[in-house]
Amino acid sequence: MALDEKVVNGLRVLAAIVNGASFARAAEALDMSPSGVSRAVARLEQRLGIRLFERTTRKVALSDEGRRFYERVAPLMDGLEEATAHAAEGAVAVRGRLRVNVDPYFSRLVLGPRLGVFLNAYPGLELELVNRDQLGDLVADGFDLALRFGFPRSSGMVARKLLESRIITVAAPSYLEKHGRPLSPRELEQGGHVCILFRDAQTGRPFSWEFHKGRRKLELQPAGQLTVNDAGSLHSVCLAGYGIAQMMALGAEQMLADGRLVDLFPDWPDERFPLYALYPSRRHLPAKTAAFLAFVASLNSDPAGNPA
Repeated sequence: MALDEKVVNGLRVLAAIVNGASFARAAEALDMSPSGVSRAVARLEQRLGIRLFERTTRKVALSDEGRRFYERVAPLMDGLEEATAHAAEGAVAVRGRLRVNVDPYFSRLVLGPRLGVFLNAYPGLELELVNRDQLGDLVADGFDLALRFGFPRSSGMVARKLLESRIITVAAPSYLEKHGRPLSPRELEQGGHVCILFRDAQTGRPFSWEFHKGRRKLELQPAGQLTVNDAGSLHSVCLAGYGIAQMMALGAEQMLADGRLVDLFPDWPDERFPLYALYPSRRHLPAKTAAFLAFVASLNSDPAGNPA
């Protein structure tokens, strides 16, 4: 017998009638109408092909077939109730295992340094972060969700924007002492400056450099001898004074605050790059997933609370 929803409901009604010794008490315990209890029993009897109860005006008792059936199903009902309660707890309690596919840049420079606060708040949670440049097959690879920068491609996944970061063009003071400070973004295409390029994992080509100011937009293709695909390398080479780089302000806040990097074009402040969460379904989002998404969305500021 397949345990569809109607069968499971009928079994619960059966157990309530046995425990309460009456249809009326079962209806009260289950917050159902007496007629609803009777219909549930009738459907279960029809499904089983037996009569479950012998009913008189004075009492309700299990029939012989009903008693034999109930003796076999009662232990299963106890397990079902326990499993249902356990699953329902997962909908409101932040616990269990959460496996996340994470953009390496975000994991190393933004999420990792602040993750202890989240884990300390939820000691019942087991979090596994897997750094990957590519999304892959989220479900087949056993992930609950993914965190990816950029605008998501069309897919069957739910895509939810959690935050966005300013894109800044920066250089170290040592670079500026040697090469001078460019006065406008256009100078970066004219060959007088050293630019460090960053490879787009989706296209395999270096990102173009964009500059936004209100409705104005410049898109440049600066030449560069060096192309990297790792944010740590981009930061270290730029900090060493080799060249100018475009990077996210998110993760670079402290380097800007202490003067190790200089924002070259603060008058072009409006380019943004989003971080999206991707997950299989909007329905019945587990509490552990919702809590993690809320935590990530709160990271769009530097330690002083300023937007990135």
